[in-house]
Amino acid sequence: ALGGLAGGETLEERLAVLDTTVPLMPADKPRYLMGVGLPTDILDAVERGIDMFDCVIPTRHARNAYLFTDAGPVKLRNARFRDDTGPIQGDCECYTCQHYSRAYLRHLDSLGEMLGARLNTIHNLHYYLGLMARIRAAIEAGDLSGFSREFRARQAQSG
Repeated sequence: ALGGLAGGETLEERLAVLDTTVPLMPADKPRYLMGVGLPTDILDAVERGIDMFDCVIPTRHARNAYLFTDAGPVKLRNARFRDDTGPIQGDCECYTCQHYSRAYLRHLDSLGEMLGARLNTIHNLHYYLGLMARIRAAIEAGDLSGFSREFRARQAQSG
């Protein structure tokens, strides 16, 4: 297990520690990275041999109306979502995306209504589970680098 790499270090510092440490860890044991959890950070770590993660990011960000999608983050507190009747992510099959619009979720957040935080959390956790399944599938198919390139390109378009 590795910890303490999400407490203010730069991305370059974190990657340098992973590049140095992971090769020294037993290859036949799970490699666990604590506290790192943005989607691209997870991908960086998987590419270096990390197998497992835990982090508060999906749930903490959900409570602050910050939602993860393949096209980059959706920050529901932005005024542009006030009348947006679409789901968080169009092709998402989570309960939240199937039943609630961005506008309604934004409305719930603006009222401080806990239902909004719960629905946002359902989406973010569903998104992360799906992301990890896609990463596993890419590894099994021998195409993690291709998946990573495509994923990062989609995320960069949102920035």
